Amino acid sequence: MTERTGELRKMQVSADDTHLVQYHLPLGNELVHMNELIGHTITVTALGEIRCVHCDKKTNKSFNQGYCYRCLITLAQCDSCIIKPEKCHYHEGTCREPEWGEKYCFSEHYVYLANTGNLKIGITRHISETVSSRWMDQGATQALIFLKVKDRLTSGQVEMLCKAHIGDKTNWRTMLKGKPEEQDLLSVKKALLDDIAAPLAQLQASQGEDAVSFVDSRPVDITFPVLQYPEKVKSINLDKTPSFSGRLLGIKGQYLLLDDDRVINIRKYAGYQATLSVD
Repeated sequence: MTERTGELRKMQVSADDTHLVQYHLPLGNELVHMNELIGHTITVTALGEIRCVHCDKKTNKSFNQGYCYRCLITLAQCDSCIIKPEKCHYHEGTCREPEWGEKYCFSEHYVYLANTGNLKIGITRHISETVSSRWMDQGATQALIFLKVKDRLTSGQVEMLCKAHIGDKTNWRTMLKGKPEEQDLLSVKKALLDDIAAPLAQLQASQGEDAVSFVDSRPVDITFPVLQYPEKVKSINLDKTPSFSGRLLGIKGQYLLLDDDRVINIRKYAGYQATLSVD
């Protein structure tokens, strides 16, 4: 048996040449290659200490996937406009951290379609690689970028136009129950652009032609390392069940899939001090 102890963080994701997602779990000073553990029995034990992923202070409760309460209410990266970019309020002079906003919100963003078990719309800044980390984190088996916008606020405005026709949420239970039926994303894109043509033209007229531009790209197929999907998803709450064991049958999104239909969202418990044992 091997055992590692440290602070849990969101699993780092990358895609190999075949677009199979590779997972590495930060645990203290180590990076554990989780793909290599699939098929093995693992035990995860929370040690009763939680530290904020930003300020590293001890906290009795974790908020927003790893922050203490003070960081939750003071950091720009924890503000409501991160989830709803159309509510960006930098131009009102009320950004929590203007320098942070200038660095992360005033850069090009991309609008995409994804198949996560249901079709969804989304935005991302990360397209330096063929497969965006956001798609892998969301458990998308297909994705397609189709618009580029000048900043985060504009991306939210465009997303709102699209949401009138396609939702922006991932049903995590559906996502974990198997590989979804393949979608013709190019046809979906064409129909969506037809649906939003008039309001999108109005947005371009008000903000300038360069505010939104079309991206001609091909759909990306993504594969996840899963031996078997759960039949009935049962979520593990590390606060209520501080220690659990099971045979690791796969990983999708940020979820570990065990052999008794139990799953755990590792990202939710960022900052928890824990031990990972492998038989």
